[in-house]
Amino acid sequence: MRKYFALLLALAATPASAASFLVGTWYGTGQPNDKSEMWVARMGAHGEFRAEFRACVKGQSLDQVNLGTWSVAGDQVTVKIDTVNDTPFPRTDEYKILAQDGKTQTYRYIPNGFVYHSRRVPDGFELPSCEAVS
Repeated sequence: MRKYFALLLALAATPASAASFLVGTWYGTGQPNDKSEMWVARMGAHGEFRAEFRACVKGQSLDQVNLGTWSVAGDQVTVKIDTVNDTPFPRTDEYKILAQDGKTQTYRYIPNGFVYHSRRVPDGFELPSCEAVS
């Protein structure tokens, strides 16, 4: 009976209650640790997210904003992108959590095996300018 109750609680959980450790603002750099590429992901308590990406090319910033939803099942995070720069661009990305301590996280993008590292930053965090990382 306890297992059944625990299963019902898990199935009824919202993304935030199932994975509150992901709620907040996370900052990381590009492929891998390339400071000319950076991103900040704002993971909402109700499973929504906003991810801002910046690539610095010859001192100029190329920015992109993705909006969508996220959820967690076990050690897997599913990110469903709805729009990119306000244009519909439905896509689903799957990640495996490798390490998470509330301040830093490491996870693998399942399709290609690329490992990302990010750190928690204040909610008002803004991406650095390209001049700051050149």
